[in-house]
Amino acid sequence: MPAIIRKAGRAELDIMIDWAAREGWNPGLDDAAAFWAADTQGYWIAEKHGVVAAALSLVRFDATYAFLGFYIAHPDYRGQGIGFALWQKAVSSAGDRTIGLDGVVAQQDRYRKSGFVYAHANLRYGGQVQCVEPPGTGLVCVSPVHVPILVDYDARFNPARRDAFLRKWLLPLATRKSVAFICNAQILGYGTIRACREGHKIGPLFADTQTSADLIFRKLVTSVGGGQIFLDIPEPNAAAQALCDRYNLKPVFETARMYRGRAPDLPLGQIYGITTFELG
Repeated sequence: MPAIIRKAGRAELDIMIDWAAREGWNPGLDDAAAFWAADTQGYWIAEKHGVVAAALSLVRFDATYAFLGFYIAHPDYRGQGIGFALWQKAVSSAGDRTIGLDGVVAQQDRYRKSGFVYAHANLRYGGQVQCVEPPGTGLVCVSPVHVPILVDYDARFNPARRDAFLRKWLLPLATRKSVAFICNAQILGYGTIRACREGHKIGPLFADTQTSADLIFRKLVTSVGGGQIFLDIPEPNAAAQALCDRYNLKPVFETARMYRGRAPDLPLGQIYGITTFELG
């Protein structure tokens, strides 16, 4: 009896996030609502004997771009072709959109066979951080009034606008906070920090300059009292690596950013932290 492949419901996204935690991806404690808002039809499962056997997300941000993540099979159903069948079904649903993904290094060859081309490495850095809160009035806690201008700013750093996702992601929660750097009514950068299964993760961290990135980083870290901090950076950004070195963060994990279709020309030098490995 073949597996049943279908769209996932909201409760099944919680299962996918739990699986990601089991695989060591360290998701945020309150990621699900924002992930779901990004594309309620973007989550897939393969069901076997009435249980979830494999999962995958293919979140469509617009008519030209989608991002693939959460590609996981339950250990009891690995090696049976279920995950690959799910992959084929979900990827075909993207049509002619460019698809991005952050894949573990060991799976790069498999992704290449499906038409994905390597763009660059993303490196997760982590460590214990304590720093002093930066001075000045330009660093502000993000509130709903800031969201429209941040959505416009965010579009500079992503292949597609992320309006629906950011309206949830930038909503202040006890477990998630965002900070914007504003000067003369202009956004110079912004970042988000969220509580994860282990420590706190910063993402995104977009900034026009190294100084802006450093100020936002410090503001975010001090807002949670320091501690175990993780930051996922694009490997080509030497300034982001220097920031990690400055605060004694060490590499702990690596992914390969790959694209099927036309790869976007992103300003990697101003991307100091990607948002998530699951949604790009």
